[in-house]
Amino acid sequence: MTTHTATPSHVPADWPTDEPSARAVQDGLRARVVLDEEGPRPGTGHVTGVDVAYDDERDIVAAAVVVLDAATLGVVEEATAVGRVAFQYVPGLLAFREIPTVLAALGALEADPGLVVCDGYGIAHPRRFGLASHLGVLTGLPTIGVAKNPFTFTYEAPGAPRGSAAPLLDGAEEIGRALRTREDVKPVFVSVGHRVSLDNACAHTLRLTPRYRLPESTRRADALCRAALREATGAAPGPAAATASPPPGT
Repeated sequence: MTTHTATPSHVPADWPTDEPSARAVQDGLRARVVLDEEGPRPGTGHVTGVDVAYDDERDIVAAAVVVLDAATLGVVEEATAVGRVAFQYVPGLLAFREIPTVLAALGALEADPGLVVCDGYGIAHPRRFGLASHLGVLTGLPTIGVAKNPFTFTYEAPGAPRGSAAPLLDGAEEIGRALRTREDVKPVFVSVGHRVSLDNACAHTLRLTPRYRLPESTRRADALCRAALREATGAAPGPAAATASPPPGT
């Protein structure tokens, strides 16, 4: 396993600085989301988890990416990056806060990331362009979102057995699935980001959850970004040292 720390990330000069310009960028990029590809076959190649943590007092964000062998779930490579928060928190525009630092971490990898799994949403987003979709369009990588909560959307509870699923709905439109990864445990919420089908996204999620509710990719990236934030800020371990991102995909 190789671990890299990327050069501290910098916000691009043309990065949106206000809500209207960010929404305009979203509108332009959303048309580039690819929804008619199956994506990589579950259990093959690599799967990469992405997560971020914040220190709001210092206006710092730490991103971590963890590459797993999709067959064994062993760690192949890890990378982190630390930078300034790139955008104010606005519901629906979370990606603009995180993506420069996430891209810096991804850029430090030597291994092919394969499928990228975000702790958040893809098209299960009010504007159909959450973090997973945004990251997928910018990188060209196949991406999915696996979120802890359904955001503002509705669903019927899936059956109790592991692998049971129910549509995640915005009105009558299916924008993802509530997927039971542990028997009788609250489901996760899976959505397509870019270049992956919803069936395949769910199959990947089940392979990534052999023991816990959340994917191994997310669990490992979460621990790594929190550690990177503690190191960057000199904070002691504990809940206040690393604050997870706001509700994902918003």
